[in-house]
Amino acid sequence: MTRTSLRTPALAALAAAALLAAGCADMSERQKGTATGAGIGAVAGAVLSSATGGKAGTGAVVGGAVGAVAGNLWSKRMEEKRAAMEKATQGTGIGVERTAQNELKVNVPSDFSFDVGRAAIKPQMRPVLDQFAQGLDATARVRVVGHTDSTGSDAINNPLSLDRAQAVRDYLAGRGVAASRVETEGHGSREPVADNGSDAGRAQNRRVEIFLREPAPQG
Repeated sequence: MTRTSLRTPALAALAAAALLAAGCADMSERQKGTATGAGIGAVAGAVLSSATGGKAGTGAVVGGAVGAVAGNLWSKRMEEKRAAMEKATQGTGIGVERTAQNELKVNVPSDFSFDVGRAAIKPQMRPVLDQFAQGLDATARVRVVGHTDSTGSDAINNPLSLDRAQAVRDYLAGRGVAASRVETEGHGSREPVADNGSDAGRAQNRRVEIFLREPAPQG
C-alpha cells in the first residue's frame, strides 16, 4: 500500500476534526470533549482502516464514535458541578476550572482558606465547601492538596500543608462525603503559583486545591 493511499483518508479525517474544533466556540465543556474526541477518533479510525485494507470512510465513522465516548469523560454531572461552583464563587478570587485530566479543580487562596501557620478552616471557606459537597455522586472521588508559602522550614511546612488538606477532608466528611473517598496530600511550599517575595504572592501560595473526578468507565 502506498504512502499516498494512507495519507488521503487521514487528511480527510483531519479536515473533519478541524471543522469540529472550529465549531467548539459556542459549545459547553461537555460538548467540546465529545467533539474533540470524535475528531481524534476519526483520524485514528481512518488511518487504521486504510492500513488494514478496509474502507477509510467506515473506519473514520467507527473511530469517531469511539473517540466521542473517550472524549466525553466530562459528564453532565461534572459540568453541572463546575457551573454551580463557578456561580457560588464568582468575584471571590477562588478559581474553578476543568483540568486536562477531566477533573474539576477548585483553588482556594488564603483569603478564604487559612491564616499564616494555621490549619483551621476560615468561616469564609465553609460555604464554598458546602457547595462542593452538595449533590456529589456516590462514585465521585475527591483529592485535596494543601500548600504553604515559603515562610518557615520544610519541617514545618510539609506537615502544615497536609494538616490543611485533612482539615478540608474532615469538613467534607461532616457534610456527608465519606472520608474514604477523599485523598489528602501536602505539598509544602514546593509548588508556588506566585512570588514568595511579597505578601500578596505568599497569600496566593498559601492555598488548598480540591479536585473532583469520576471513575473511568469499566470496559
